Amino acid sequence: MVVKYALLTEKAVDLIEKENKLIFRVERNATKAEIKKAVEELYKVQVDKVNTAIDMRGNKKAFVKLGKGSSASDIATKLNIL
Repeated sequence: MVVKYALLTEKAVDLIEKENKLIFRVERNATKAEIKKAVEELYKVQVDKVNTAIDMRGNKKAFVKLGKGSSASDIATKLNIL
């Protein structure tokens, strides 16, 4: 499984509310295309863009911007992170 879980931090909540983005912890070797496909299939949403970052501990995070027809706050509510 490419996507491990959604992250809930103060920054993540701001991104959900202001930029329609979700943050996920993903496998270290996952590509942006694989992350996009996995999120679209898991949550039945349209993904516009995926950015990734590797933190100091070596964990990879994916910043997923959802399309116009998809709401990050709805997904976050379903995942019980909001």
